Amino acid sequence: MALTEERRARLLAYCRIVEPTEEEMATLEGLYDAAVGYMEGAGISPPASGTPRCAQYDLCVNFMVLDGFDRRDVTITGTIVADNPSFRRLINQLKLTEPERREG
Repeated sequence: MALTEERRARLLAYCRIVEPTEEEMATLEGLYDAAVGYMEGAGISPPASGTPRCAQYDLCVNFMVLDGFDRRDVTITGTIVADNPSFRRLINQLKLTEPERREG
């Protein structure tokens, strides 16, 4: 799924980045590709544009991109690492509502 100008603008707004440097944009694009790949690997295909399911999909991808962007230099110490329950619920909902694929 290509990162269109419109999609890039929404992603930057979600990440609260107004004027990304070339390095930041390259990092965000790589994280975006990784997030879309994760969704595909999880059995979640990109939904039709303009649907509520598309908004959920975009929110999950945005979350993964921002999380990866924020943690790119972070070292986690200790034993407590929590998953975001809202993100997990969205992933589960998308998996449960994935349209059936017909082999043809």
